[in-house]
Amino acid sequence: MTTPAAETLPAISQAAPSNSLLRLTMRRLFRQRNAIIGATILAFLILVAIFAPALAPYDPTLSLLDIEPVTIRQEPCIHLFGCPEDQAQHIMGLDGNARDQFSRVIFGTRISLFIGFSTVGLAIIIGTLLGAVAGYAGGWLDNVIMRLMDVLLAFPSFLLAIAIITVLGRGLQNALYAIAIVNIPHFARLIRASVLSIKEQEFVAATRALGASPVWILMKRILPNALPPLIVQATLSIAGAILEAAALSFLGLGAQEPASEWGTMLGRERGQVFTAPYLVFYPGFAIMLTVLAFNLLGDGLRDAMDPRLSQVSKR
Repeated sequence: MTTPAAETLPAISQAAPSNSLLRLTMRRLFRQRNAIIGATILAFLILVAIFAPALAPYDPTLSLLDIEPVTIRQEPCIHLFGCPEDQAQHIMGLDGNARDQFSRVIFGTRISLFIGFSTVGLAIIIGTLLGAVAGYAGGWLDNVIMRLMDVLLAFPSFLLAIAIITVLGRGLQNALYAIAIVNIPHFARLIRASVLSIKEQEFVAATRALGASPVWILMKRILPNALPPLIVQATLSIAGAILEAAALSFLGLGAQEPASEWGTMLGRERGQVFTAPYLVFYPGFAIMLTVLAFNLLGDGLRDAMDPRLSQVSKR
């Protein structure tokens, strides 16, 4: 009867510290001005993405040439700022196909957030699995997995993404796969380093001595303690994934027309910087705001989970 009791002791003894650590981290997080600003912007963007059909006045793929008396690349019209009342209101103007720019920017929020969360989520799943197996198993398996990761890291990530899309073909789905693949090595190396340090801790050795299986130790003892750096890296990687997707779409390799993706909008109207700058400014500003939100939140999470970093930065 001693073995079951002994097996429950580590779980009970670590439940309270983990909960208190979570509460302490949340208190630190809400003291970080960067994290509060980033979380506020991100919450706003998520709400825009959820309620996009209600916020957008027009179908983002619909040309208004046969519906309203408009012209292509028509300037913004806001009644509050003096635009004639008899003219249809288009807050951000019309693009080269006479589509409402405001509606396209709003629906672009959905696509960009989906790109960020889906690509990083896939990279986390695969990278965590590879890094955890490599770090815990060691030996030849560790060498094989990490050498493969080194090969992927040897190429510039954006060029590697372009090469993958060249093989798979153009399109948003293939762009998602390419961005996920180039992010896998970062998470694999991060998890491997965490597993190598955590598996030598005393509580892991005690659990191993109680007869727990390696899989149970890895899933229940090691990986939960490796989550803090993973969360920070994931938050920052989402910003990078959104930028990479916008760049691929700008080059015509990612989302294709008539998708209302910000990079595609920039690529289509890049020649109108001086004649119709509003067609470039609004999608570019949306990309900047989204990336800024994730970067601020990631910096705040990093400081909240490791207060020593914030103390060093204040010196």
